[in-house]
Amino acid sequence: MINYDGRVFRPVSNENGEVGADTVFVYRQTGRIVTSTYSGGSIQVGHLLGLVDDEGRIEFSYHQVNTAGELRTGVCRTTPEVLPDGRLRLHEEWRWTSGDGSSGRSVLEEEPSPGPIGDPRAGE
Repeated sequence: MINYDGRVFRPVSNENGEVGADTVFVYRQTGRIVTSTYSGGSIQVGHLLGLVDDEGRIEFSYHQVNTAGELRTGVCRTTPEVLPDGRLRLHEEWRWTSGDGSSGRSVLEEEPSPGPIGDPRAGE
């Protein structure tokens, strides 16, 4: 099982959604329970709550308040991909449970870790 605790993600693509490149997701995990708080861009604040399976896939619900002051809710299935440098890319298929009930797809990528000096992800 992938451990999502402490990982930080940003969207690299989003179809039909409100999050964008300025939205930052901070993940936490305890056992199989995964949570995230996110904000930035058109999102004032949002939260995810879900369960992760043995392959690292997450089924979650989310709610968020956008900069127009609207409360939006939805459900999502996330499938992880491990990149060559060890970071994660998350492929998401989601559906609004508020508003028009439409669906979309998003891709999030893990932000590089600052790591110790000499670590290639340290950004030296």
